[in-house]
Amino acid sequence: MLTGIAVPVLALLVNRDNASALLESAGPVFTLGLMGVGILAAANTGQFRSGVTLALLNVVCLTLLALALGLPAPPQPLATAFVMIIASGSFAARGALFAKTLARRAWLMGLFVVAGEASVLLIAALLPDALPTWFLALLPAQWASVAIQTTLTGAGQFSAAAALIALGGTAMSTMVAAKLWYRPWPYPLMFTTWLGLSTLVYFWPIPISP
Repeated sequence: MLTGIAVPVLALLVNRDNASALLESAGPVFTLGLMGVGILAAANTGQFRSGVTLALLNVVCLTLLALALGLPAPPQPLATAFVMIIASGSFAARGALFAKTLARRAWLMGLFVVAGEASVLLIAALLPDALPTWFLALLPAQWASVAIQTTLTGAGQFSAAAALIALGGTAMSTMVAAKLWYRPWPYPLMFTTWLGLSTLVYFWPIPISP
């Protein structure tokens, strides 16, 4: 879980006292905090609630640190909190699925997923045009990052409706798969849901305020 704690803290410290840079990087940073702790905590404990609770606790600490370093206060704090809760549930659900299906190796799969999606977040933040839009639309971490960023720039959670629906939908389908992991049909349902919601995100882009 150090990935979800140490790396976001380091990213915030690099941009300390630079409100503009803190705001521009806040979406990916907070997403990494939610994802790194949410997936790995749920994978290690096997409990969805633990993943959600620890992920939210981590992002609260990151938010307080960011505010202390110069991040402007969120213009719509309730919208920001709502997006983060939905995102934490989506990430924790995946960790719970790994724990149910992979047992002691769950943390390894969780680490692989976190590292992969974190690298995409980094590339998307530093090189916005490097990755195709259709590829970014497939990644829950990117959904969360852009949704969080919209609330921090004042657009509100309804501007990120597609991402919120996608995060919530994948969380529910993943929990169904985790609950019924010994049956074959939940997995096609989970992947079909993921692809369908990715299509929704692709064709319903999220506007980001400057």
